[in-house]
Amino acid sequence: MTFVRPKKHFGQHFLKEDSIAQRIGEALTHHGGYRNVIEIGPGTGALTKHLMHREDIDLTCVELDPEAAAHLREVHPDLRLIEGDVLRLDLRTRFDGPFAIIGNFPYNISTQIIFQVLEHRDRCTEVVGMFQKEVSDRIRALPGNKVYGITSVVTQAWYTIEQIMVVEPGSFIPPPKVRSAVIRLKRNTVEHLGCDEKRFFQMVKMAFNQRRKTLSNALKAFPGLEKGVPMPYAKQRAEELSVADFVALVNAAS
Repeated sequence: MTFVRPKKHFGQHFLKEDSIAQRIGEALTHHGGYRNVIEIGPGTGALTKHLMHREDIDLTCVELDPEAAAHLREVHPDLRLIEGDVLRLDLRTRFDGPFAIIGNFPYNISTQIIFQVLEHRDRCTEVVGMFQKEVSDRIRALPGNKVYGITSVVTQAWYTIEQIMVVEPGSFIPPPKVRSAVIRLKRNTVEHLGCDEKRFFQMVKMAFNQRRKTLSNALKAFPGLEKGVPMPYAKQRAEELSVADFVALVNAAS
C-alpha cells in the first residue's frame, strides 16, 4: 500500500476525523440539479469513501500529489481520478451540465479555487469546502466588516454562503496552525448583474486595493469616473459598499 506523506508545498492537512468527513459529504444538497461532483485534493480519501457510497452522484477526483493518486488507485480502483492541477483544468469541457465542487481544499490554493468557481458560475451550482477559517470568514463577510473585501463581493454576487461547521486543528494530520471551517456556496438566481461584469470585477479590485481611501480617491482613475465619483459613494470606502452598490457605481461610470 502506498504511504502518503502530507506535503507542505501542496498545502496538505489530511482530515483524520471520520465523522467530520461524513458531515462534509452529507452537505451536498443537489442544488441546481447536478449529478457530477468534483472532489478537489482527496489526499488519502477520507472524504472520498463517503462520496463513493452515494448513488445519487457521479464522482470525479482531481489530485496533484502523485503519492496520493497512487494510494487512491490502490484503495479505490474504480474511482474516476484525474491526476493533475485542478487550476489548469477547463471543467466546462470535461463535464456535461451542472456540477458541484467539494473538498478539504489545499490551503495554499483555496482562494484560487473560489475564483475558478466564479469562472464556471454558469455551471457550478454548489460548493462545499474546507477552508482556513480566516478565508471562509472573508468569503462570508458583509459590508462594514473589517475582513470584507474582493473575495466577499465577487463571491456573494453569484452565490449565497453559509457556514456548516468550524473544525479544530487537532482534526488534521499534521495539525494546521489555524482553525478551519466548512462552508457551502449555492448558486443564486442572478443570471446577469445588470452591469458590465468585466468592469464590475475591475472596479471591485481597484476599490479594495486602496481600501483605506475614500472612493473619490481610490477610483479616480477608473474609466468613466474621471470627472469624479458620484455621491453618496464619493465619501465612502470600499468596505461600506454592497454588491448592489458596486453595480450601481459601475453603471454610473458607463
